[in-house]
Amino acid sequence: MAVDRRALWLGAFLIVAVGGVMAVRSGNEPAPAPGIRAAPARAGAQPDAPVAPADVKLEALATVRDEPTDLGRNPFRFQARPVATPEVRRLPGIPDDQVDAPPVAKVPAGPPPPPPIALKFIGLVQKADGTKFAVLSDGKGPPISGREGEEIEGRYKILKIGTESIEIAYIDGRGRRTIPLTGQ
Repeated sequence: MAVDRRALWLGAFLIVAVGGVMAVRSGNEPAPAPGIRAAPARAGAQPDAPVAPADVKLEALATVRDEPTDLGRNPFRFQARPVATPEVRRLPGIPDDQVDAPPVAKVPAGPPPPPPIALKFIGLVQKADGTKFAVLSDGKGPPISGREGEEIEGRYKILKIGTESIEIAYIDGRGRRTIPLTGQ
């Protein structure tokens, strides 16, 4: 049983046309406004007369309202909100000139600490007899090597050589640092 294509197109067109006519007919009636209900149908009453809601308080519209307080804010500019300055509390028995004075920073006594040791632990060499040599680099010149307890460059002393790090310090014992193996 073969269906003719023309008959299918004609049926689809008729369905769409009937749906369009029904939509136009139902669209002729005005939709009620939000918040207003149509009056119930009574004998002799108009069917489309709007009914006002009962909870309207007209007195509230006549009251005077305060003006906005945040007049310094401009919503069209991107900026931080102004921060109110905190109120300063006065302590009893302390003069005002001492309250507002900034705190005095205490400087620690003694010599400044030594600069950090700028060496990298780049490798480990172990001889057959078990002697370990740490290979270090300062990033500027050739690699430097040394054993445990030796002085390097006349400034540093290798305190301990491990498999993944070394402990090194200045000759006088200050600035002790553990340097991990970086391989670079």
